[in-house]
Amino acid sequence: MMAGQSFAATREFNLTIEEVRIHVAPGLDFNVFAFDGQVPGPLIHVKEGDHVIVHVTNNTSLPHTIHWHGINQTHDNWKMDGVPMITQEPIQPGDTFTYKWIAERSGTLWYHCHVNVNEHVALRGMWGPIIIDPKHPSHLEKKVTKDFILMYSSWQSPYSTHYGQGGGPRDEADYWSINAKSFPMDMPIRVKKGDIIRLHFIGAGDAFHEIHLHGHDMLVVRKDGYPLPHPYFVDTILVGPGERYDIIVRMNNPGRFVMHDHIDKHMTNGGKEMGGAMTVVEYDGIPKEDWYIWKGKSKTYDPDFFYTQSMKKGYGMFTNPKFKGTPVE
Repeated sequence: MMAGQSFAATREFNLTIEEVRIHVAPGLDFNVFAFDGQVPGPLIHVKEGDHVIVHVTNNTSLPHTIHWHGINQTHDNWKMDGVPMITQEPIQPGDTFTYKWIAERSGTLWYHCHVNVNEHVALRGMWGPIIIDPKHPSHLEKKVTKDFILMYSSWQSPYSTHYGQGGGPRDEADYWSINAKSFPMDMPIRVKKGDIIRLHFIGAGDAFHEIHLHGHDMLVVRKDGYPLPHPYFVDTILVGPGERYDIIVRMNNPGRFVMHDHIDKHMTNGGKEMGGAMTVVEYDGIPKEDWYIWKGKSKTYDPDFFYTQSMKKGYGMFTNPKFKGTPVE
């Protein structure tokens, strides 16, 4: 037993894999393999030391596994690592496999398929977030008022309807997204002056993203879940495939400020500008002019688009119905 596990909880979840079609960008729908039928997959929020059990049922036509990225699978637990033909046979269509692991590393982690990753992960949306609260958060982490989870990925439109294709070395992405939605189909980050927010950046696809926040400094406090002994300020940070960063920002400059991928073509949708991996930080009380692109967004605003509401609900597995796709026949 790991030190400090005497008070650990056991948390048991059921998870399915479905074939669905999601709406990624204006003019782009995409066939995906989706955890619980949604992209991103459900948020798993637990605390350091918890024992986690996940029963995974494959309702698709192809085999899959899940790799729990950031969980080291210590204590002779390597068979739970989710690599096909190395630690397990793939989960065949119609079968269920039970994973058991210990939340031994705190911070921002994630889970993803490990079968045909160049397609299933890079193109087919097989990823979801894991947040593990530390037993001993830092003084600044205790002050966080809101959490926002942002999973960055890319898409190759020629393969939007063709399972089993795409993701090869000669294939080029032409759409980029946050939580599987390209601007302006994603959501603003809504804050008020005095908030201390935490941004969880996750490189979910196979693209690099150079994230730049206007009007504010970002304090990097964790890398791949690990707390940094010397946090540092940036206004731009490179998020590569598989990487995670915990960023803390003091909201002290009321207005509207864009946060975007500074690889310039990543701000396009199929070559058209003002799209891609971009969102807007909106302060409460700032008037929305008629020309503002998200004027009237309140009617369709999803307060849990970044799992912000779910992060306030304690521990468990949390879905978002608005992330769900429609079944592929």
